[in-house]
Amino acid sequence: MIEAPTHQQFTDYVTSEDELRALLGEPRELVIKKQLPALDRHCRAFIARSPFLLIGTANAQGQCDVSPRGDAPGFVLALDDITLVIPDRPGNRRIDSLRNIVTHGGIGLLFMVPGVEETLRINGQAAIVRDAALMARLAAQGKAPTLAVVVTVTEAFLQCPKALKRSRLWDAATWPERSALPTLAQMLHDQVPMPDVTVEALDAAFEQGYRERLY
Repeated sequence: MIEAPTHQQFTDYVTSEDELRALLGEPRELVIKKQLPALDRHCRAFIARSPFLLIGTANAQGQCDVSPRGDAPGFVLALDDITLVIPDRPGNRRIDSLRNIVTHGGIGLLFMVPGVEETLRINGQAAIVRDAALMARLAAQGKAPTLAVVVTVTEAFLQCPKALKRSRLWDAATWPERSALPTLAQMLHDQVPMPDVTVEALDAAFEQGYRERLY
């Protein structure tokens, strides 16, 4: 039993697993049995074709973060049936995921393949490595990463496609025009006071970074 957060606009909270089960019921046997303790050939094939995943981590205080990772399909290495390696490509240096890993270690991964409505969920324990030989194997565009995240898999299972079917994520006919949202430069310019920087200058800086510092 947990203490519900106090939001005056809500009065009816669900605060226990028993309440959840009473409302939502029990999973089917297949849903339980599909959870594997290691990668099988289908998991490995999915990972080999995935150019994108989401990494979920938490710090020692339980504060959570989800971060995207992407590259050419196969950029995540499966060294064996319980070991994955994710290269750390250049980013914005916030290192939220990496800071969480060195203080907590628990990790959740969600792999996606374009056009495929199923996803692959993997949970495990993570560590940060910098072995030179491994970094060389992870090189892309002639550049090796400085670090990589090694994940020891404890759970792996395929997620059914209901969420992607409801969202119609891969249906281009449902995609909004890019102009429906401002550019990243415009949004950041609105969010962060930068009186001496124009939106155009920010746009140009971002484009230069995409050209020169993806790897």
